[in-house]
Amino acid sequence: MSSRTTISRITAIGGLSTAVLLAATACGAGGPAATSGSAASTVNVLVEAGGHAELTGVAEQCKKDTGVSANFVELPYDGMFNRLSSEFSSGNVSFDVAALDSVWLPSFKDAVQPIDELFTDEAKKDIFPALVKEANVDGHFIGMPAWTNAEIILYRKDLFDDAKNKAEFKAKYGYDLAAPTTWKQYQDISEFFTKDGMYGTDVKGGVETEWLAHVLQAGSPMVLDENNNVVIDNAAHKDALDFYTSLVKSAPPGAAQVDWAAAQNLFNQGKTAMTRFWAHAYRQIPKDSPVAGKVGAAPMIGGSAGVAGVPGPWYLSVPKATKNSDAAKKFIKCAYDHNDLGIESSLGLASRISAFEKYQDKPGYESFKPLIETLKGQATATRPATAKWQQIVDTALVPMLQKAVAGGDSATLLAAAKKQIQDLLK
Repeated sequence: MSSRTTISRITAIGGLSTAVLLAATACGAGGPAATSGSAASTVNVLVEAGGHAELTGVAEQCKKDTGVSANFVELPYDGMFNRLSSEFSSGNVSFDVAALDSVWLPSFKDAVQPIDELFTDEAKKDIFPALVKEANVDGHFIGMPAWTNAEIILYRKDLFDDAKNKAEFKAKYGYDLAAPTTWKQYQDISEFFTKDGMYGTDVKGGVETEWLAHVLQAGSPMVLDENNNVVIDNAAHKDALDFYTSLVKSAPPGAAQVDWAAAQNLFNQGKTAMTRFWAHAYRQIPKDSPVAGKVGAAPMIGGSAGVAGVPGPWYLSVPKATKNSDAAKKFIKCAYDHNDLGIESSLGLASRISAFEKYQDKPGYESFKPLIETLKGQATATRPATAKWQQIVDTALVPMLQKAVAGGDSATLLAAAKKQIQDLLK
């Protein structure tokens, strides 16, 4: 997910407000100073608003298993980043464990300690490959993934299963109407359902992640290659952008301003037949929604490189400055051992493959198999490991997308974005 649309954002668009979460958190935004001594039995855990709910079950189990208690400190996204930056710079931290957005790892890599011992061969086999790769920075594992997500396809089963729609679609396009697996199928189905006051899909000009997933599907790394060269103007980026903007004619007007919340509302209100959206949203469809009980889930579509998505993980890390490392690592191991408990939370996510598999065949969790397939996709990759990533998103990628969906020339816009990003990285 965009690093500004993570826990508090997605719980809010699912109907759970950050205010409620903060009101329910005893420790608020302050929290005591870190406990000194390796034998301390309480760890202070710094999380974004919403993270406490995700980790409550883990904390309770950890207390039973190890005697280590957790005191949660919740902060809004920007406030948390600022708190981390300030305390890491000072060398005096008030927390023993921090939940880090994946895009923060490059910024804070020198302030957190290796937890290589937790990444056993068995553990690495049960974590999605893209997350194992991202957690390893400069040869050491510095964060254990606590939960992750990715975009999949949500579609209206009732419309796809309708006999009249099936017959008309096959007559027009020459193949059976079913959940799309390719760009072309997604275009055809979007076009087909754009009628009678409905749109086939949405186009999100206000966020970058979805377009970047299509870049991966087209066979290119996102924006930067492994040597940090800016490749945003290559053929794959242009193909992905052309595909993305081709859907504007099958989407509601005002695409330049559509973000995650707007797209989710459009789908839940029955305005769109399909959406590429984060898998957690399947379980957050309101019971009084006109589409409740009528939604199917499928893996993210694929391009020439196959199915691919951009994961949205958060990692649990231990600051070098804590005096409570042993207890902190025990807590993180508990979080890994009991990772499936997060699925019972309001956010409803995990990071271990086995945790998702445990629930994938249960009613109400039909989005998990598509999520697993998407996260296992060979082309699936996390965002570029640069401390400038959020700046690149805010100043180059989103403005470029907004101009593109409004009719701008793809090649011209990508070339301009390349120069802008190169200047940012100087």
